[in-house]
Amino acid sequence: MDAAPTPSRTPIYRRLFPQLIVGIVAGILVGWLAPAFGATMKPFSDGFLALIKMVIEPIIFCLVVVGIAHVGDLKSVGRIGIKALLYFEVVTTFALVFGLVVGNVMRPGAGFRIDPATLSDGAAAIDKATKDGSLPHFAEFLLGVIPSSVINAFATNNTLQVLFFSVLFGLALATFSTAGPTIVGRTIEQLGQIFFTIMGAIMRLSPIGAFGAMASIIGKYGIASLASFGKLILACYVAAALFILVLALVARFAVGLNLWKFLRYTKDQFLLALGTASTEAVMPKIMEKLTHAGCSRAATGLVVPTGYSFNLDGATLYLAICLMFLAQALGVDLSLGEQITAVLILMLTSKGMAGVPGSSFLALSATVTALGHPEITVAAVALLLGVDRIMDSMRVSVNLLGNCVATFVVAKWEGQLDTERMRKVMNGEEVPELPFAEPSPTDTTDTRSVPPSSPQVRDAV
Repeated sequence: MDAAPTPSRTPIYRRLFPQLIVGIVAGILVGWLAPAFGATMKPFSDGFLALIKMVIEPIIFCLVVVGIAHVGDLKSVGRIGIKALLYFEVVTTFALVFGLVVGNVMRPGAGFRIDPATLSDGAAAIDKATKDGSLPHFAEFLLGVIPSSVINAFATNNTLQVLFFSVLFGLALATFSTAGPTIVGRTIEQLGQIFFTIMGAIMRLSPIGAFGAMASIIGKYGIASLASFGKLILACYVAAALFILVLALVARFAVGLNLWKFLRYTKDQFLLALGTASTEAVMPKIMEKLTHAGCSRAATGLVVPTGYSFNLDGATLYLAICLMFLAQALGVDLSLGEQITAVLILMLTSKGMAGVPGSSFLALSATVTALGHPEITVAAVALLLGVDRIMDSMRVSVNLLGNCVATFVVAKWEGQLDTERMRKVMNGEEVPELPFAEPSPTDTTDTRSVPPSSPQVRDAV
């Protein structure tokens, strides 16, 4: 008897990961060898990101509504939100302290010897970079979560407002779904499948988007900027690597997740985030992969979008190191008390940065102003204008990984993580695809031996 034919493997040139590598490398070469031409490639990146943004909010709406409707428990939804915010605050505070430690040890600003008198035009440059904007105050930020209208929330791509409405809609839908799926529920499930299909088609263009982003960044800022700020860049990337090791320990001991296997599982998404310097480019696909790896749709739909505003681990690392860089470049020796004060200030200014133009400059400017040191002025922040865009890849990769780990931790914490499915997916074993409407089983020993269709599992979620 003839052996069963083995499934043909996809040719390497048709796989997304090699295509992304080619796009990124080509972008770097074009930006380096032909800077003027490379700078004109930005529309390719902008167009790709615009296509992604077109479907992000509908996907979040469908995912959150379906997930909450299946959970059907206001208390469970509230617990997920509270646990996520608690986790975010602990981890981002640690990231700030960790960044200050790295800044003190590596001293990236030592040797610059910047004369404050030469920074007179710095404040104007910062205003131009931030478009004269400002970070919202705490009360303003909270009130901003409530949309003026549902249509406006979707039209302006305000993720937190869409998330707020989606939670309310999902809870309301759950009250009508006790006797079985409603027509509205089934319609939203089908819409979710349609939007994920559209996303799959858009992702085929990701190598072009990565090429445009890298060509424009290198073409505009040049390789020379890497050399002049080499010590700062090195400090940030060393801090990122060490912080990822910390996340690996959290994932291992809190969830039993091997972070290296997870990175291998999501390599396409992380390479795209590095190439485009945008986490928005991969948000929908990373949410899909998290649910496929065993996190419930409710946990994924609530934690990931919220983390994009409250759990910016890479950004907080960068802010802390840059504060030390500015102080050292200006010859200022910050005392321990001043550094502790800076952490407390950054805990506030680093929140709600997502979506605000020039947010890193605004957060640093607000921190410097509140710190009140006479030699570290807002004008000094302009020193970072030449290197800030180069650092985006570090920030977005750590932000993305931090939110992925947070999703696993909160899902495990709430009992909405299928650890057996997670283990199989991380080991590359075949697992059945989850229908968009079907949540993952909860992480309890009683349900592992129960078929997914049994009442025990359905009641648990």
